[in-house]
Amino acid sequence: MTDPAPAAEIGALGFDDAFAELGRVVAVLEAGNQSLEDTIASYERAVALQARCEGLLSAAELRVSLLMARADGSLAVTDAAAEESAG
Repeated sequence: MTDPAPAAEIGALGFDDAFAELGRVVAVLEAGNQSLEDTIASYERAVALQARCEGLLSAAELRVSLLMARADGSLAVTDAAAEESAG
C-alpha cells in the first residue's frame, strides 16, 4: 500500500487516487482501533478527500454539460471559460 498523500497534496490528487485514498481512510475509521486523536485526524482527512472528489466530479459534470447538441445531431464542445466570460 502506498503512503497517504500529505494534507497539502490532496488538492493535487486526481479523482481515482483521491477516491482510492478515501476508501482506505474510511476502512481505517470503520475498523475503529485508532486513538481519539488519530480518529479525528482520519476523519478530517476523509472530509478533505471527499471534498476533492466532489470538486473533481463537479468539474467533470460541467464539462459534460457543455457538450452541446447541434441541429444535425452531432456534438460540439463549448469552452467553459468562454461561457463564463460571456455570461
